[in-house]
Amino acid sequence: EQDRAGALEILMPTIQSADLWRESGRYDDYGKEMLRIKDRQDRDMLYGPTNEEVVTEIVRAYVKSYKDLPLNLYHIQWKFRDEVRPRFGVMRSREFLMKDAYSFDLDFEGARAAYNRMFVSYLRTFTRMGLQAIPMRADTGPIGGDLSHEFIILADTGESQVYCHRDYLALDVPGANTDFANDAEIADIVKTWTTPYAATDEMHDEAAWEKIGESDKVSARGIEVGHIFHFGDKYSKPMGAKVTGPDGKDHFVSGGSYGIGPSRLVAAIIEASHDDNGIIWPEAVAPFDIGLINMKAGDAECDGVCDALHAAFVAAGKDVLYDDTDQR
Repeated sequence: EQDRAGALEILMPTIQSADLWRESGRYDDYGKEMLRIKDRQDRDMLYGPTNEEVVTEIVRAYVKSYKDLPLNLYHIQWKFRDEVRPRFGVMRSREFLMKDAYSFDLDFEGARAAYNRMFVSYLRTFTRMGLQAIPMRADTGPIGGDLSHEFIILADTGESQVYCHRDYLALDVPGANTDFANDAEIADIVKTWTTPYAATDEMHDEAAWEKIGESDKVSARGIEVGHIFHFGDKYSKPMGAKVTGPDGKDHFVSGGSYGIGPSRLVAAIIEASHDDNGIIWPEAVAPFDIGLINMKAGDAECDGVCDALHAAFVAAGKDVLYDDTDQR
């Protein structure tokens, strides 16, 4: 879905230079979650908790003209945050896998269009995983503006309180024929998906909430599975990432950041999809299509039937977990 939306896959390093973070001003601001280390040359390094600085350095080095934009670079790579209290299994762990994308545009209008493409891409991604994710207005922090959304799936064991209009539960997710090159079409989809009320606890507006009919209110627990936000020139300005515009002048690129945590998703999917007997994997993310258990391992007839079934399933293109161990 990232590729479909026009993003390009790269791979950035896990160990990063502290100098890049000093340029952006975040090295001293990040706090104890950042694992700081030194290499044998006594240079300050860190295990990357996120990649805004690294990707801005890549853009600074290689992108010189507005003709190279829009650009969206993503990777699926390990991150590390030295959490004081890792908890909820893989929901909040110190080392985790992250799909993070970063968009770069000449101006705010271009950045908004890039934001919208990722917004729609996320809707499609979670739906394909068998999840119903609701985009909720989220805090943009010091950047301000309204371009920040968390994608929340509802689950009784969710980590945070969320509020949304019941309309979200019936909205149609954009199909595979969505034209990501059509900015107006994409903007219309985003408008549809941001018009009903939806907010996380931090952004909850009690006055707006009270205007919704009682039968349309959904107040529940939720799990964040994705977060997208626009950050403008927060990194390009201090790090000098400029492009020459059509006017012949230099412009600091306008950026955005878009994250999904695949390792966290495992826990979120389980919380949202299970019954009294355990996990019900949505087909798209199930580790195997079929579980085949030999109940009498070593019995010639049973072994023969299992082998025949296994061969038939594999020939039909199914991914089979075949348990032929002699266990209870």
